[in-house]
Amino acid sequence: MAKDPKYTASEVTKLVWLTARMAKRGIASQTVYQGDLERKFTRIVDGAREREAQAVKDSKSSKKRK
Repeated sequence: MAKDPKYTASEVTKLVWLTARMAKRGIASQTVYQGDLERKFTRIVDGAREREAQAVKDSKSSKKRK
């Protein structure tokens, strides 16, 4: 499994909110569809990984210029 990236405050807030909504739906019924929330959660995590990868790439390119 891939290492989790460092999240911004905004990303943490969104992930907590989505987790709470998924828990609420889970309490309502085990058969309630949660795919939409899971997709949003995954999208935020993927965006954080891309942002972190871009930051690493940018820091490496700036070191080469010096």
